[in-house]
Amino acid sequence: MEKMEHTILEEQIGERIDKVLSALNKEWSRTQVQQWIKEGHVLVNEQQIKTNYKCALNDRIEIMIPEPEELDVVPEEMDLDIFYEDQDVLVVNKPKGMVVHPAPGHVTGTLVNGLMAHCKDLSGINGVMRPGIVHRIDKDTSGLLMVAKNDLAHESLVNQLVDKTVTRKYRAIVHGVIPHDYGTIDAPIARDQKERQSMAVTDNGKKAVTHFHVLERFTDFTFVECQLETGRTHQIRVHMKYIGYPLAGDPKYGPRKTLNIGGQALHAGILGFVHPRSGEYMEFEAPLPPNFQKLVDQLKNNR
Repeated sequence: MEKMEHTILEEQIGERIDKVLSALNKEWSRTQVQQWIKEGHVLVNEQQIKTNYKCALNDRIEIMIPEPEELDVVPEEMDLDIFYEDQDVLVVNKPKGMVVHPAPGHVTGTLVNGLMAHCKDLSGINGVMRPGIVHRIDKDTSGLLMVAKNDLAHESLVNQLVDKTVTRKYRAIVHGVIPHDYGTIDAPIARDQKERQSMAVTDNGKKAVTHFHVLERFTDFTFVECQLETGRTHQIRVHMKYIGYPLAGDPKYGPRKTLNIGGQALHAGILGFVHPRSGEYMEFEAPLPPNFQKLVDQLKNNR
């Protein structure tokens, strides 16, 4: 483990520690420095600190740079649906039923396994199990994901997510007939205290905002487009249940009697972001998967 030291100068007084350190070395992204701080690799005056620590004159900073962790996830050749790729970013259309990143005891068949075989230069900031992944969609949700191929891209895309400037639009089939054409759900989400594997709207949750508009109404269902302003776990599924229109096919948040379609009818169809290097806004659209489109057609015919 390499060790570096730095003493805070007058012009650095009051600056956040993560900003100061990322400015010391162009190869250190702010996200990477924050990870080092959280893991205890950065000391100020021999004390551990938080990422938002404000520096004082003559603070003595010690940085223990960890050795790169060996990736213990096996690359697997897969027929990935790549929508776009360059030296910095990759946009992939994930099929329904595929897990995005490995978890302990489940390290094969994931999107990350396929991405590692497709490109050798994924950003490693998120650790051994999630290289290059800056956001995720659930196993049974299909659609577009952006992937960072280096630390510059990773930091830019994460910051865009934090700043709520990424366009993320989903198509969904929900139970019930929504009477109004447009709506916004602003309700905080946190882990469900009664069921730890689920999320729920709770007073002490993190801010979560979903905008929706109705695309088409059927006899007992509604076809909607949902746009995420925030990106909480299971956000659309939790929010639509909260207002009384749970997703069709959803085994976790849907009604007991729902459509047997192998998981929630949810597709991440539109994804837009500013390219980390060129500064150009890019937007991509993935059509509904065949099974989803078939469901829409069946609901139309049953009216």
